Amino acid sequence: MQAWISKLATATALALAMATFGVSPPAEAQQKVLKIQAAWPASQTVFEHLTMLAKRVDEMTAGQLKIEAMPAGQVVPAFEILDSVSKKVVDGGHAWAGYWVGKNKAAVLFGGGTAGPFGMDHMDFMSWVWYGGGQELYNRFYNEILKANVHVMHAFPASPQALGWFKKEINSLADFKGMKCRQTGISAEVYSEMGMRVVNMPGGEIMPAAERGVIDCAEWVGGIEDLRFGFHTIWKFHYAPSVHEQTSISELLINGDVWKGLTPVQREIVTAANTESLFKWWAQWQRWNAEAVVEMREKHAVQIRETPAEINTEFMKAWDKVAEKEAAKNPFFKEVYESQKKWASVSVPVKRIYFPAYSTAADHYWGKK
Repeated sequence: MQAWISKLATATALALAMATFGVSPPAEAQQKVLKIQAAWPASQTVFEHLTMLAKRVDEMTAGQLKIEAMPAGQVVPAFEILDSVSKKVVDGGHAWAGYWVGKNKAAVLFGGGTAGPFGMDHMDFMSWVWYGGGQELYNRFYNEILKANVHVMHAFPASPQALGWFKKEINSLADFKGMKCRQTGISAEVYSEMGMRVVNMPGGEIMPAAERGVIDCAEWVGGIEDLRFGFHTIWKFHYAPSVHEQTSISELLINGDVWKGLTPVQREIVTAANTESLFKWWAQWQRWNAEAVVEMREKHAVQIRETPAEINTEFMKAWDKVAEKEAAKNPFFKEVYESQKKWASVSVPVKRIYFPAYSTAADHYWGKK
């Protein structure tokens, strides 16, 4: 009896100390699970970023906070994730801002933009987000412009992306025109401007549409993502590079009330784990892509072709027209667009001074293949 009283006194004293000094009780007593749905199937490596993030959050909180990673369609359709997170149908989403251009075309600017933006690469873009006012504009976009109840942060870069897969050779812009191709986001509008017949659909619907002959070509990501989908079993012509998503960075969305319900320490841990996962997953993804392209060529006889230069040049010209037209009628789009342009006007020209072209050493050691 005396031993039991001693244990009770010790536990009570510990609880009082925790309350006094703001220390959380043991993980098993406070465990919270966040249900986060992705916009992509579980078969994709982009989904593995979410599982990597979940693992790190679990490790860093000693199991106190967990993420249940759910693939596309488990609760809601892929393109309904933003609304579902805002309404707390799910606690969070793993998606890409460019999917929300139907709500406001400024969305694409937060997904890494198109044709750069303004020549920026991933690090230039994230420097704008973290140090150039981009995150503040990102928050305003979701909370004030879209009236969405979400907390948002960039999650991982799945780019630069390939031009895509085609049923026939593409040797010029003329060959490109009239083809019926899966595109999404504002890129679909730009490609329409260039004469392509575009079809918007989630990634999981591309293969069935291709097998039925509904589309002649498709853009998804490239490399490992495309190999896992099996596009090489339908089409044998794969073209890269492209400027339509050369700096795409996806996002992590968490319902605003759910985010506020986390402790300050938990919020810091999620943020830190997300930043760590962005870089670690990206490094792994680069190697996966390289190995996937070798497999496409050597095992599946895929014709890896260089995109005709005029297609990328015409895309940038078409994008400039679309963006300038949108900026003229959408004040927030204009504000973000000009913010990125101002940041790029310093970063991009100076980077060209210090960074040798990738081809300089690549051609010296490996030639052009």
